[in-house]
Amino acid sequence: MTNNLKKQTIVIHSGGMDSSICLALAIKKFSVENVLSLSFTYEQRHSTELEQAKKICRTWGVDHVILAIPCLKQITTNALTHNSIEIVHEAGSPPNTLVMGRNGLMARLGAIHAQELGAESIYMGIINVEGSHSGYRDCSRAYMDLMQTILRIDLDNEKFLIETPLVAMSKKETLMLAHELKVLDFLLEETITCYEGFPRQGCQKCPACRLRNEGIRQFLAENPSFTMKYAV
Repeated sequence: MTNNLKKQTIVIHSGGMDSSICLALAIKKFSVENVLSLSFTYEQRHSTELEQAKKICRTWGVDHVILAIPCLKQITTNALTHNSIEIVHEAGSPPNTLVMGRNGLMARLGAIHAQELGAESIYMGIINVEGSHSGYRDCSRAYMDLMQTILRIDLDNEKFLIETPLVAMSKKETLMLAHELKVLDFLLEETITCYEGFPRQGCQKCPACRLRNEGIRQFLAENPSFTMKYAV
């Protein structure tokens, strides 16, 4: 499908807020025709997020590809790939929504595809607060530095980069960035963060919703002139 395309970067794009901000940043830097949005289907808990990724890409005019990695469900058990498992986050432990090695696997597959398309970077919307708040071990720059080193060997390209522009930000700061990019209103409306697949404020119970909604509360507290329809 993309064999004849040439791109300058690939954005690993879930259809959530953080990866969509990365997509906006990549478009600003490289221009829309030089960016590919790459999403993954791995029999996750819901498909709503992927539908929103498609919609965002159509709206912004970005080429979009979805790759299937259904084997994840066969080799690891978690609440994101098994709907029958209730989402639980016990104090002192990662939530059972942790998908072992998911970000590393997506980075590797994205890098392989980037090499094929002539791109020398991928963007990932990882953020340290996901690791500190939720215990996701693959959401740090240290993790991605190690992955980048391995990928440079795999690709035989010492210049290859895993870009993580949001990694050191708080959720409030990512919303401010989206506001500066003039895409915040659109992304609050169109992105899906909720593990249950609910739009906007989501289920307000899962770890992802709690983190997103606290960021929205903090952002609105400092920006009272922003539309209040997203107040949580």
